[in-house]
Amino acid sequence: MARGINKAILVGNLGNDPEIKYTQGGMAITKVSLATTSVRKDRDGNQQESTQWHRVTFFGKLGEIAGEYLRKGSQVYVEGEIRYSEHTGDDGQKRYYTDIIANEMQMLGGRGEGGGGGGGERMSRPRQESSAPPQRQAPQRQSAPPPADDFSDDDIPF
Repeated sequence: MARGINKAILVGNLGNDPEIKYTQGGMAITKVSLATTSVRKDRDGNQQESTQWHRVTFFGKLGEIAGEYLRKGSQVYVEGEIRYSEHTGDDGQKRYYTDIIANEMQMLGGRGEGGGGGGGERMSRPRQESSAPPQRQAPQRQSAPPPADDFSDDDIPF
């Protein structure tokens, strides 16, 4: 039986420099604000842009990498899961938050474009290991190496 899927995929630009904090155990927690913009035509044929802002959090080694290489304006691809939370402020008002907890990141764009030297590096957060006894698994197939980049960034549709 499937447990369910909670996956968010975002491609956008950072609205601020990363904010890095460390736990007492030394684990990095990096937070960024990521903007995604979509364009559509209205009834009159005019293009309308809509920008959505996303709160993204990176943990551990991925947080260290994000904090070191990403900067305001950097274009980035992020995969993660959606988390909802609420907080009661000092004024007694409840505030609701939606966060993306990143487990993969790929820096896009070149150094001159605010990409932080992207060049297409793909980073992943290590999977959490459970303490359950190991299960027998089918052997994993080797995937083919990714194709060479024979196109420019202008050819990408986003």
